[in-house]
Amino acid sequence: MRVVIVGAGKLGYTIAELLSNEQIEVVVVDKDEAQLTAVKENLDVMTINKNAANPITLDDPDINGADVLIAVASSDEVNMVTCILAKNHGIKHTIARIRDMQFMGEAGEYMKKNFDIDLIINPEVIAANEIYRILMTPAALNVDDFAGGKIRLFEAKVRKHSKFANIPFKELKLPEGVLAGLIHRDHRMIIPHGNDSLQIHDNAYFIGFPEAIEKFSTNFVQQNTRPLERVMIIGAGRIARSLAVRLNELGISVKVIEKDRERCEQMAELLSGDSLAIHGDGTNVGLLTEEGIASADVIVCLTEDDRLNLMMGLLSKHLGAKKTVVRVYRTEYMELIEKVGVDVVISARLLSASEVLAFVRRGGVTRVSILEGAKAEAVEVIVQKGAKVAEKKLMEVDLPKSCLVCACVRKNRALIPNGNTILLPGDKIILFCLRGSVKEVVSWFTKEKRFVV
Repeated sequence: MRVVIVGAGKLGYTIAELLSNEQIEVVVVDKDEAQLTAVKENLDVMTINKNAANPITLDDPDINGADVLIAVASSDEVNMVTCILAKNHGIKHTIARIRDMQFMGEAGEYMKKNFDIDLIINPEVIAANEIYRILMTPAALNVDDFAGGKIRLFEAKVRKHSKFANIPFKELKLPEGVLAGLIHRDHRMIIPHGNDSLQIHDNAYFIGFPEAIEKFSTNFVQQNTRPLERVMIIGAGRIARSLAVRLNELGISVKVIEKDRERCEQMAELLSGDSLAIHGDGTNVGLLTEEGIASADVIVCLTEDDRLNLMMGLLSKHLGAKKTVVRVYRTEYMELIEKVGVDVVISARLLSASEVLAFVRRGGVTRVSILEGAKAEAVEVIVQKGAKVAEKKLMEVDLPKSCLVCACVRKNRALIPNGNTILLPGDKIILFCLRGSVKEVVSWFTKEKRFVV
């Protein structure tokens, strides 16, 4: 299988890295030679220094013979034109990054139909939705839904005095409908077994029925945590605008601090009630103190500078902020930022890459969530007739130890499987897989060629 990625920026690089790690043939195209340098030096992929929006470029046999084209150049218009040209040159499937909200919503469906774009991704909206879900679950470091909302993933920090710590899983009594799936400890992802236990400072991943997870999550809420009422956002870019509007609509008081006057004015036009946009420097301790950072329930740092976001996240904690959320561009910073005290770290790039991976793996895979900077994945896959696991008890299937079957949805009904559960064709299965094992694991659940063709 061959995938062409147009645009060698941050998102293009991340997608190329993830796909090449799965032994997919990847071609990265960019008209800017400098952009291609990092790709050439670090990834085992082919690069082409040309303008992909030029029809002549798409005549290149390394491009027009591809199965999928992913357009993530900096310009929405270039991405749309490239996808149209790609279809005209025989490339069957196209994905476009489109950031302009005017192209989304109803216009997005129009473009899919008339421009023949198979998948449209907007990293900023995806990131805003992710932050929103986390804020709505006070104890969560990560929340994600699978199987149309019938199964929920929940990540939380195991804190001092937790009643779940230091108890072997074979003795741990979790509520019905909740399963412990993964542990992130000391830079490692662990699939727990009976003798394993949760330790203080672990990041624990649970999965189960949404109602059960919602109730269970209250066990991880710190004392004196109150309902979400006041949120301060530093930075007024696309993510901030999308997030602030959603929070404002719920009646939550939002303060946005932005040093760029034009962005600040754009944000102010979107807010109502006692929410407001403040023109100022988010690193100014006096300003933060004056605007009530200590009384805010959450501080969300969304500037375009990773180091600045980290500094503001730590400064916010020092000034009394109860919870901090930080957006990063460079995924290698994610674990470091969490280690120094920031509560939640979000990467719009990895969230968008998850959408792309699910599309490229469509031979049964319908959903992908990348966890802990790509150390593991939660994958939703449909059991196909004739697959190695089909019509067998789980205890009779020698699945790789690098995976865990967490949940099953059958005929619209969700269940948490055990060793006696028989997997049937058509079942939606949610798996936890460690890095590098997804290709092998998914092959147990699918019979046909795994990737889209």
